[in-house]
Amino acid sequence: MTPDIWMILAFAGLLIAGVPVAFSLALSGAVGIVLGLSPDMLATLGTNTYNSIAKYPLIAIPLFILTGLIFERAGVALRLVRFAQALIGPRHGGLALVAVLVCMIMGGMSGSGPADAAAVAMVMLPSMTKAGYPKPFSATLIAASASTAILIPPSVALILYSIVVPGVDLRALFAAGLFPGVLAGLALLVPAMLAAKRYGWEGTPVEGAERLTVRGTFREALPALLAPVLILGGLRSGLFTPTEAAVVAVAYGAVVGLFLTRELTLRDVWELLGEAAIISGVVMLIIALAGIFAWAGTMLGTFRHLAEWIIGLTDNGVLLLVLVMLAVLVAGMLLDAISIYLIMMPILIPVMQHFEWNPVWFGILLAMNIAIGQFTPPVAVNLMVTTEVAKIRLEHTLGWALLFVVAMGGALALVAIFPGIALWLPTVLGYNV
Repeated sequence: MTPDIWMILAFAGLLIAGVPVAFSLALSGAVGIVLGLSPDMLATLGTNTYNSIAKYPLIAIPLFILTGLIFERAGVALRLVRFAQALIGPRHGGLALVAVLVCMIMGGMSGSGPADAAAVAMVMLPSMTKAGYPKPFSATLIAASASTAILIPPSVALILYSIVVPGVDLRALFAAGLFPGVLAGLALLVPAMLAAKRYGWEGTPVEGAERLTVRGTFREALPALLAPVLILGGLRSGLFTPTEAAVVAVAYGAVVGLFLTRELTLRDVWELLGEAAIISGVVMLIIALAGIFAWAGTMLGTFRHLAEWIIGLTDNGVLLLVLVMLAVLVAGMLLDAISIYLIMMPILIPVMQHFEWNPVWFGILLAMNIAIGQFTPPVAVNLMVTTEVAKIRLEHTLGWALLFVVAMGGALALVAIFPGIALWLPTVLGYNV
């Protein structure tokens, strides 16, 4: 067997053995270097890991992670829920609609599905349970809705995609993800509303909801609602770059938590800095060690060989796109978005270029696939968070998860068939697509 095959087999074997993704990438890359190049080339490991993270746009990732943590601790989710409840009023499926809307708005602050799921589940699950919603349904709906955070800007996954794929404008990606993100949320809402009506959930008003007024709750929720406007408005006006937008988002979140909601203290800020550092450290470790795998795969020609094999499967671009989407969907069930981009994009970039797929549109399709994987067992990172909050077992949610997979899969198919859903807004805004 050739060295590149040994490298791939080593990576698969390490993953099956339960070795963390970051170390699986590094060790399998080292195997490829030793067998295919020279043991002396192991001296490049330090340089490759450093070069992988020595990129200015990556600064935005830990900052947006910190932004999500700050808004979560600042009581923003509760205020958004109260405003949405007052706006929608008591009706069948009303709380399901609230959950989807709040998850989408929170996604416009954190860019992280698990953080979004945790914040909304803590607030929404008790209310939905009192209103008659089964816990497996509620947990799955919130997990699925929180997955839209990977699409709605600012998205950590899209930031990484813009770095991995050369020549892609991050502002165009952010704009392109907005309508597909909304479409995905609406797609989830359809089966949720139908189920609520069929089973008679929320037949009576939620306790305390009648005391909520739109004007009063809007005033409380306004600082949270302005966060996405501030980020996207600043990017559109050219006032700041995406990385600078992350700095502005952190500062704005701190002001909201310390002085407006007053649920954040300086001690909390210090703790959140540590928590964000830990989460960011995990992300950066994956990116850094993936640099070893990427360098070895490039030098050995592994990625080129795999891309040529994929292209040789069929001349039908539509059929191949379907196969790629299915492969990414399976990967999304097992791996996180960052690992998927780092592992698969070196292989998929030549395929994308061969069939002349628009890189912005293709990036959104990948993100939608990964979003579906975030609430699809066996791994389902978002679902793990919400089931932990609900105190139920993951397998109890399988039926509802499959229903929402079909719903979001329909939204994915629409974006694939009609690329304008993703590309219209960045084109109108004058971004390079």
